[in-house]
Amino acid sequence: MNYLRLTFLPVAFLFLFTIVQAQKFTITGFVVDSDNQAIEYVNVSIPEISAGTVTNSRGYFELQLERSGEMEIVFSSIGYETRTIQFGISEDMDLSLRIILLPSVTPIDELIITERGRREGTLTRIDFRSVDQLPGTNRSIESLIKTLPGVFSRDEFSSQYSVRGGNFDENLVYINGIEIYRPVLIRSGQQEGLSIVNPDMVSSVSFSAGGFNARFGDKMSSVLDIQYRTPTEFTGSASASLLGGSVHVEGTVKDQKFTHLSSFRYKTNAYLLGSLETKGEYNPAFTDFQTYLTWKTSNSVSLSFIGNYALNSYNFIPVTRETTFGTYQNSYGVRIFFDGQELNQFETLFGALSMEYKPVEKTFLRFTASAFRTIESETFDILGQYLINQLDNQLGSTSFGDSIMNIGVGAFLNHARNFLDASVYSFAHTGSTQNFAGNLLWGTSLNYEWFDNQMNEWKLIDSAGYSLPFSQDGILLNDLIRSDYARDQYRLTAFVQQGGNFLINNTAFELTGGIRTMYLSQTDEWYFSPRAGIIMDPSWSNNLLLYFSSGVYYQPAFFKEMRDYNGNLNENVLPQKSVHFVLGSDYQFWWWNRPFKFVTELYYKNLSNIIPYVTDNVRIIYSGNNYAEGYATGLDMKINGEFVKGMESWASLSFLQTKERIQKQYSGNTPFTEKNPGEYIPRPTDQLMNFSMFFQDYLPSNPFYKVHLQLVFASKLPFYPPQKDTYGSLFRMPSYRRADIGFSRDLTSLMNGKGMWSHFTHLWLGVEVFNLLNIKNTASFLWFNSVSVVEGIPVNMAVPNYLSGRLVNLKISAKF
Repeated sequence: MNYLRLTFLPVAFLFLFTIVQAQKFTITGFVVDSDNQAIEYVNVSIPEISAGTVTNSRGYFELQLERSGEMEIVFSSIGYETRTIQFGISEDMDLSLRIILLPSVTPIDELIITERGRREGTLTRIDFRSVDQLPGTNRSIESLIKTLPGVFSRDEFSSQYSVRGGNFDENLVYINGIEIYRPVLIRSGQQEGLSIVNPDMVSSVSFSAGGFNARFGDKMSSVLDIQYRTPTEFTGSASASLLGGSVHVEGTVKDQKFTHLSSFRYKTNAYLLGSLETKGEYNPAFTDFQTYLTWKTSNSVSLSFIGNYALNSYNFIPVTRETTFGTYQNSYGVRIFFDGQELNQFETLFGALSMEYKPVEKTFLRFTASAFRTIESETFDILGQYLINQLDNQLGSTSFGDSIMNIGVGAFLNHARNFLDASVYSFAHTGSTQNFAGNLLWGTSLNYEWFDNQMNEWKLIDSAGYSLPFSQDGILLNDLIRSDYARDQYRLTAFVQQGGNFLINNTAFELTGGIRTMYLSQTDEWYFSPRAGIIMDPSWSNNLLLYFSSGVYYQPAFFKEMRDYNGNLNENVLPQKSVHFVLGSDYQFWWWNRPFKFVTELYYKNLSNIIPYVTDNVRIIYSGNNYAEGYATGLDMKINGEFVKGMESWASLSFLQTKERIQKQYSGNTPFTEKNPGEYIPRPTDQLMNFSMFFQDYLPSNPFYKVHLQLVFASKLPFYPPQKDTYGSLFRMPSYRRADIGFSRDLTSLMNGKGMWSHFTHLWLGVEVFNLLNIKNTASFLWFNSVSVVEGIPVNMAVPNYLSGRLVNLKISAKF
């Protein structure tokens, strides 16, 4: 622990500063907890002269002194450790303090019971306050989720994540109980922009990596449940960095009967994209406005509205690229000269109006109407002329690393005119009540989905004067996709869920069971999803919870899953099906006289009616048919606690295997080869091991100086050549390794609490180093085809597309 402090914290002194301003015979300051939250009613006293005061709602205090000299000032409050500061003060000198009080904790049963009450089967509450300290290119709730066991993403540009062998499209996201959608045509992380979930507006975050209960919807992998907060007073925040900025305000009107919470965000990836190997003119601009309004019309009725508008633009003019790749035995280099440009725009609108009604005590009814629309355009014409050279790999050679032979020359032209206009309208009712058995939940919803999609995309490849694929009769295009279709579909869903508690031999159990049903106009069929879970609080241990959860999950096909590799639409696609089995334990213990928690989950998922797919960066390309069956199984572990007193840190470790195979009845009638049709092969998300860690520390002599470290390691991920032959050759990407570090200084202690500073409750300055070790991580591949017949020179070459390199980011944030 001391080694980490000596290693990382001195770097912070390169950018931090202090300010001293005179104020005669006065001591001022703020008292906060370890999360920089103000502590009210703290006793501030100087026993030697019988002077004292208490802090206000902002944690601010002020003491007027009648004499100078050596003194002691004592800070005390119920629930916190008493802190004593020795100081000396003289005439014409002031003292401005920033005091952090650490919680006074005792290992009592009540603490354990409170924590257990936050678990709902496999759904657990996440402390989202760490999102501001988490170093990384995305300040988002999803960045925090990526550090959890069973969750992984290889792209720091993207907010998307894979959970236990599922892909990005298999994750549910809710805001205040309303399902959220995202843009569809995005093919790379740098085009993605902002996540719809704004951390500045969040009050609680819950997440389940599988086995979630019936009140959540119809996806196969995970659920992220976000609740936006209802303001209680006027406050706000602002932040800025080299990657963009944000501002939010909130408040109440008329005795809190009306509340408002609004935010504006701007983000640009230009600084990050400048570290990529493809050089050119990057012009990304992502903007987002959100609002959450509530109106309590009476004691039993309240209205709320959530609105969001986002405009993501990505313009790119490539110029040149140089990349080295291969192995020590066979080293190659490619140089590409570009012409053309890429213009993409993704405009999304979302709105939801809800009414909550409380007819009697402990009964709540909710009615919601929501609408989502996305208007997307993806247009590019990129001409690339390339040279592929073999490099000198002889150690000690005077030309080591230089080109010794040209092995390929050619050109490619990538063209796309893709447009999408899609809408989702939903009308929903949910309710809850307390009955003799426990808590009863129910709900129903009607969704109408419509989309209009036009695609015209192709590649022209010229290798050494030959167009590929080669034909003596004319020029053939590669990967030609042309389609133009519009369609709609209805989806009716309903669920009922009952929970309750009981005792057996002094062992407490919590049982939850429910069933979902879904009707799809696309298939004209009903689907039923029973789900159940049980939590056991064993009498022989006060620190352990055991739980088991199982359920059936149907995922209806959106138009992406219906579209095959050539853009053709298959309207007969069935919902993909997954059956979950999750066995877990939640163990709390004390270490170094501080609380820790160790959570373990063992899971198995049986998959049927699978639609095989391949990935290209964050783009998922489906086969458009239910050809396969498969499974996913693994083990997730996480430990979290105060490795440094008062600072929450954690580490996650996951093991996974997920495979699929063509079902026998389709083995002779698929777009894949018939090579080993009954053999299981790895799915595109088959990743054996994933480790992540988030560690926080501070300078013992001055806790205002902090360091935040994030480490990620993930084993090799499978990928396939682009010949649409999923069951052909299998390759593995290099392992993913990344370290991000951040240093921060709380500047609030430097403010005197008067004048303009009286409006601020928190001021914070930080420096982040992205990709600290400057490791080249692979996001995807650029494939080159050659007609070369030189012995030892491959015909197909995969040139890696690397992610961003090492960069330094400055950021500042304030709360008022």
